[in-house]
Amino acid sequence: MLELKTRKTQKTVEVVTGLTILDHALKDDVDWGFSCTRGTCARCRCYVASGRDLLSVPSEEEEDRLEPEELEQGYRLACQCVVKQDGTISVTHKPYF
Repeated sequence: MLELKTRKTQKTVEVVTGLTILDHALKDDVDWGFSCTRGTCARCRCYVASGRDLLSVPSEEEEDRLEPEELEQGYRLACQCVVKQDGTISVTHKPYF
């Protein structure tokens, strides 16, 4: 299961491997801020509280846009973060602005 949290919403959805966190949010009508879907705007920035090992490794776009400390702490870009395995994942939308 994938738990998606925003300032106003909390929704648990079925995990679909191969989709990004942003894909899941859009598919399940979770109001998740984003602008580009290419990893350049960082509006979809999120914090992965659990299930990090079930996700793809950070993309080049994430490494370019996020600070190394952010990646280490569990911050990702939802448009770049692909679910690789089924399991329990908890993600909170944490935009910069």
